[in-house]
Amino acid sequence: MTKNTNKRRLRGRVAVFVALAAVAIALDQVTKALALARLGKGVSVALPGPLHGLRLVRNPGASLGLGSGSTWVISLIALAACLLIIVLALRTTSMAWTLALSLAFSGAAGNLIDRVAYASGFLDGAVVDFLDYGWSVGNVADIYLTLAGVAVVALIACNVQFSDRSQPKEHGGAAK
Repeated sequence: MTKNTNKRRLRGRVAVFVALAAVAIALDQVTKALALARLGKGVSVALPGPLHGLRLVRNPGASLGLGSGSTWVISLIALAACLLIIVLALRTTSMAWTLALSLAFSGAAGNLIDRVAYASGFLDGAVVDFLDYGWSVGNVADIYLTLAGVAVVALIACNVQFSDRSQPKEHGGAAK
């Protein structure tokens, strides 16, 4: 493959990553804004099906409220995760991996935006959760993170290569 072809393919993957992330983060933030506007303290809306309903919760912690006393640490971990995901997205040559990484980035960034936007101190803001599952309350960004996790497991199980670039030999030998 020529250098120009590789650059074009990278630009295509970057465009897909950015477009998916932009739409996903926008959808996450719009749903959170609607939840904040429509679901006041103690207001709960019942829904049919597996979702118990809608209920506004401000979660300063991670999943299931874990680490709620260390919100700034969770925020820094989310920031590091976002940066790592961007690096990985630039290194992959697989569109499937690009899509999974974009979903993971969208979920981490969507919740990080809340931690920054609703902070009163250093990265101590709470995430806006409103999807009541009965055992937990989450948001659209959490759905992205779950889908990304499932996608990564599926990509690994199906042996989808992360990169088709030649790898150097194990013991310092020349590249393939």
